[in-house]
Amino acid sequence: MRPQQKKRMDIKATRTEWKEYPKGKAGIVFCKTCNAVYYKKAWHHNLRYHKNLREDIAVSFMECPACLAIKNNEYEGKIIINNVPKNITEHLENLVHAFTHRAFQKDPMDRLIAVKKTGARMEITTTENQLAVKLAKKIEDVFKKTVARIAYSHSNKDKAVDIVMEFRA
Repeated sequence: MRPQQKKRMDIKATRTEWKEYPKGKAGIVFCKTCNAVYYKKAWHHNLRYHKNLREDIAVSFMECPACLAIKNNEYEGKIIINNVPKNITEHLENLVHAFTHRAFQKDPMDRLIAVKKTGARMEITTTENQLAVKLAKKIEDVFKKTVARIAYSHSNKDKAVDIVMEFRA
């Protein structure tokens, strides 16, 4: 018997998605701030996998979306952790920095914006909402005494996610 073939679905982008996923820029674009490189419709760390480098390719310079978000104090992911025990604070901060560093190594647009500590409360902001969700799940997996509530934005234009976590006694 032949396995059933999956039908290919052509998905058209909605009117608001063109802002989130614009057309690819021609040539190569270098970020002025972090030296990320844009080619083949995506941002990369370097030109290692770019084939057919020629002298006639257009080169331009601009800031990447992650650097613009950090510069404009904008975030897509925000994690608020309440009731953090003092003996866990340093371990939690190390986990956050290590996890976001590994994410940045995979994708230059996944970045940690800030970690703010005030008393027993910690606030973490990221440039990508998926990164915030993955980080919250990792914190929940490592520290078993946490409970997370994930709230996605309901508007189409704003893709932000707010996550509130709490340490149980």
